[in-house]
Amino acid sequence: MRAAATAEQVPDEFERFEAVLRDLATTEGRLLTSAGVLVVALLVGLVVFPLLVRATSRLLRGQLLPKGMVEIVDSLNGYLPTTVSHAVLRSLQLGVALVAVVALLVTWGMVPTAVTVVSVLWVSLPFAGQVVLSGLVLIFAYIAVDVLDRTVRGFSSEAQQVTDQQEEILLRMGHLGILLVVVSGLLTLWGLDLSGLLLGAGVLGVVLGLAARQTVGAMIAGFVLMFTQPFTIGDWIEIDGHEGNVTKITIMHTEIREFDGELVVIPNDVVAGQAMRNLSHQDILRLETEVGVGYEVDPAHAERVAIEAIEDLDAVADTPPPETATVAFGDSAVVLRLLYWIEDPTPADRRHATQAVIHAVKQRFETEGIEIPFPQRDLSLSGWPDDEGRHPADPPDEVN
Repeated sequence: MRAAATAEQVPDEFERFEAVLRDLATTEGRLLTSAGVLVVALLVGLVVFPLLVRATSRLLRGQLLPKGMVEIVDSLNGYLPTTVSHAVLRSLQLGVALVAVVALLVTWGMVPTAVTVVSVLWVSLPFAGQVVLSGLVLIFAYIAVDVLDRTVRGFSSEAQQVTDQQEEILLRMGHLGILLVVVSGLLTLWGLDLSGLLLGAGVLGVVLGLAARQTVGAMIAGFVLMFTQPFTIGDWIEIDGHEGNVTKITIMHTEIREFDGELVVIPNDVVAGQAMRNLSHQDILRLETEVGVGYEVDPAHAERVAIEAIEDLDAVADTPPPETATVAFGDSAVVLRLLYWIEDPTPADRRHATQAVIHAVKQRFETEGIEIPFPQRDLSLSGWPDDEGRHPADPPDEVN
């Protein structure tokens, strides 16, 4: 039906051209006409149009287009397998070729075939336009993704506070946004109704959200952790009863390598909901070690000796200086608490510093004659044995 309607709309000039060709009934005339059509098509397609496109391109770049627009066109040319001007030229040459084909069909008396070709081309124009626009949308999406990647990575390299995890999150979110725009644009371009699709997606989202609350919570917590950045990979943290170094942070979970070599995987919703200690965040850490001295020892003298022993250690930071405090009366000793700091703390540094402090303080206490008593207990049994050597449980003497 559409082809027939299109055939009825053939211009009168087309019929006049057919009448002229009927007068050239001889084969020689048709050959001459065909040769003329081919020469004109080649001349226009290979000479006139290239010159016209180049002249137009120079005019646009030199006078009509602003400098910013020219830079955009040059950037676009870098992403395409050909330049914009070449693409326009090839489109014009394709149009010339189609016109020449139709002219040759009419020349040789195949008017119905020519009308059919024209009808098909006319009907196909909207579809071809949609295909071209879809290709342009995909090209711009590819360019947008590349520009986003370069922009985010450039910003991340200049801003030291942006971590690799945050950079990855920005890229993923940007890619997702571009994908949504491209998909919605293509669906709209091809005439698909988005209202039903959005309604179905909303219902599906609610169902999935209710069915996977913990997963969604872990995912949201992962985004929060990566942007707030309470810890990064390599930090020494303590959380949910686990202590170790962070080895991996994902959207769903955080991995910690404990000091015994075990790998602990903690969901991010648990990480976000627990109190967390980051022991390496400030690049300095205070340690505590307790030591007991005998009750006959002067605590002030013991504190001075302990400070002198700690100050000489390389494992202990000079600033802030070490401190001591008398904190408690123990069962067998007066308890002193030694407070000292280590720089760039790691689990190994904490272990080595604690060991060095214990060895140094014990050696200095021995040199100064300060006793570190071990636990002692005095046992007293009341009423046993009595003055006569009898146990309370022994039966009394018989009375005669």
